[in-house]
Formats: sequence, C-alpha cells, structure tokens
Amino acid sequence: MLPAENILTTVRMLQDEHLDVRAVTLGIDLFPCADRDPDTLCRLARERILRCAGGIQEACQRTAQRYGIPIVNRRIAISPAADLLAGHSPEALLHFAQMLDAVAEETGVDFIGGYSAQVQKGMTSSDRALIESLPAVLSDTTHVCASVNAASSHAGINMDALLLLGRVIREMAERTAERDGFACAKLCLFANQPEDNPFMAGAYRGIGEPECVVNIGVSGPGVVKRAIERARQSGERLSLGDIAEEIKLTAFRVTRVGELIGREVAALLGAEFGIVDLSLAPTPEIGDSVGEILEVMGVRHVGGPGSTAALALLNDAVKKGGAFASSSVGGLSGAFIPVAEDAALAAAVEAGHLRLEKLEAMTAVCSVGLDMIALPGDTSAETLAALAADELAIGVVNRKTTAVRLVPVPGKRAGERAVFGGLFGESPILAVPNGASDAFVALGGRIPAPLVSLNN
Repeated sequence: MLPAENILTTVRMLQDEHLDVRAVTLGIDLFPCADRDPDTLCRLARERILRCAGGIQEACQRTAQRYGIPIVNRRIAISPAADLLAGHSPEALLHFAQMLDAVAEETGVDFIGGYSAQVQKGMTSSDRALIESLPAVLSDTTHVCASVNAASSHAGINMDALLLLGRVIREMAERTAERDGFACAKLCLFANQPEDNPFMAGAYRGIGEPECVVNIGVSGPGVVKRAIERARQSGERLSLGDIAEEIKLTAFRVTRVGELIGREVAALLGAEFGIVDLSLAPTPEIGDSVGEILEVMGVRHVGGPGSTAALALLNDAVKKGGAFASSSVGGLSGAFIPVAEDAALAAAVEAGHLRLEKLEAMTAVCSVGLDMIALPGDTSAETLAALAADELAIGVVNRKTTAVRLVPVPGKRAGERAVFGGLFGESPILAVPNGASDAFVALGGRIPAPLVSLNN
C-alpha cells in the first residue's frame, strides 16, 4: 500500500502546483506508405495515421478522467519526411505537408512532427528539397512542425546545411512577419537528436522505434519549485545536497505519474509504450517556470553568477530521480530554458540580467539549448548559422543533445518585444553581434567530429 503522505503529495501536485502530462505523442511508422506516385503516398499515409491515431482524443480523455490528471497536448510524430519522400518533387513535399495538416485536424491533435531531415554528414537531394520547402510549409500550415539534425558527435557539424537553414529561417520569418516570425518557432535544429522525444518541434518517429509507440512528456516546474520552497520553509538548515535530494524525490513521483498515464493511453490505442520524458518544460504562466526554480534555490537574478551551477544541479537531480522511478525514461529528460515560453526567463532578459552569452553557457548543463530566442529582424543568415553552430558544438563535444529555435522578428530591434501567443509566449528581443562571423561561415564544409567519436 502507498504511504498516505505520498498520496497526499501527489494530490497537491495536481491541484496546486501545475503538474500535468504536457504531451502524449504517438509515433507512427509511415515507411510502408512509400510510393512513386505522390497522391498514392499521401492517401496511404493519411489512412495509416487515421487508423493508428483516430482514437487518440478519446484515449486521452478517458485516461485523464480516470486518474484526474490533465493531458495538455496530443501530438503525432511520423517517420522522417525527407526519407519517406525521397525522389519526389518540391510540389509533392508541399502536398504531403498539407495532408499532414488536414489529418491533424481530423484526429484532433495539436501538432504533427516529423517533417524532418537528418543531414549531420551531408545532404541528399531529398534533404535539400525538404529544407527549401520549409518556408512554404511552416508558414502555410497550422499543425506541422519540422526538425533538422545538422550535427552529431560521430559526424561533426554540417556548416553547409546550417547556412542554408539560416537563409530558410530568414525567409520563414518574412513570410510570417505579421506574427513576429512565428513560423520559425515550429522549426528546431539539433545535434544528436533523440528518436523518442515527445516534445515539439523536435519530435519524430525514429528509425529504431516500434511501428506505433506512445511517448509521454510530463512537466512539473511548478511542482519542483513548491517542493524546494517547502523544504526551505521547514526551518531546517539545508545544504545544496539536501535541495538536490528534494528534487530527486519530486522527479521520482512525477515520473511514476507519467508512466502510469503513458501505459494506459498506449493500451487504449493498441500501441506500444515507449518512454517518459520528464523534462521540466515551462509555460508562460506564472508559477510554471524553470527560472522561478533557480530563484527559489537562491539565485536572486537568473543570469547572474551561480545560474549555471544551479541549473546543473537541477538537471542532474531530475535525471537521477526519474531514472530511479522507471526503466523507461528517455527523450531529453532534463530542464528546458525556452526564453519566450518561461515568464521568469523573459523577465530576466528584460531586466538585463540574462544575455545571449550567458544563455549559451547555461545550455551546456541542461536539456535542449538556445530555445525560443527572439532576435532582431535584420540578423543575417550567416549570423543565424553561426549561432546554431555554437550551440550544436556544445552538444557534439559533450555527447549530448543540443538544439536551437531562433526567431528573427521582422521590423523589430533588440529591446523591443516579440509576441507569439499561447504556449509559445513572448519575450524581449535579444541583441546579437550581426555579421561578426560571416567569413567563418562562408568557408562551409563540415566541422569534423571530435576525438570522442572514436570510441568503438
């Protein structure tokens, strides 16, 4: 029998501290739908998605009602589109993306990911076509998300791909200028992209994944914050080690909740259960913030000295608590610091405490990377590529996942505000030295993999 205190703690997490299942993501293998005729491919893919995901809304509603745990987002992740549509025309790619957007509406999911390419070592003609289609696809669809893996610890960094992506990002921003370049928020560039990530925009159904698999993203920044607050208000003298233990215990409880929900939804859908990603993914709502966790740990201004060390403690403790709770922890599983989506981080930027350089340092010890970063509208393609390369280099050298979501905001300058709305939030625009690395990026080619790649 569960101790009464554990039950009461979980109830408190649900009622007062923003604990929820942030994402139920159903991965679907679409490779059996490949066909030389694009209309046939789209028809087969649509039928297969509806067959696998047609009941996702009902399954999530039944599970949420049974356990009293909110499920915020329902999502689908498909096999990488660049491989699925190899040899097809740019028009076929756009037609496929429009089909994905329509089937997302039919199934009632929020986003559908997997409009993706893996180009860490080079680009095929199909990869290039997909990347060049991104401005049209992400500006003209509502639910489609895209990702590109442009680097890995075994292959290095594909600078040619990053420069092309820098140009594409600028075009995407211009096409959605009236929404502050919002299309860019639906594209994530990775180093060491995980195959089982349930969070958008980086979710796709990896090659090694089951045919139909449920991956769960559980998010509880508010839960962790309140646990630390209670510990510090208890009157006992606490060390940082004690705070780490409190975070581990909280992450343990959160992970058990996530696995319970994931297995139930998977059973209802007739799919396999994959992983629980226990990443602390904030929202713009006050009290649901990674930045606020650092503040209650004693960092007065996020971005000041100690911020990176506090974030490292948080990220490590979350991973340890989750790993003890379940053998099915995967995805990213750490702490996200998306500036626009975290009210405390956005406030720290506005106050001048948190700058781009410090954000980059903090990403070396947490999940993801330079995430939801609003930049001046005149930021060049070369500067965007260089920023991405800096972040991906951290992942390559340290054998971890890093990523960027960069949003140049047309017509706006550093210090002005970008507003994306909903879970995407809003943020002051950060200053970036523009044009400082153009000659470096123009050299192109591939930055070789580090020596750590020779570990076989």
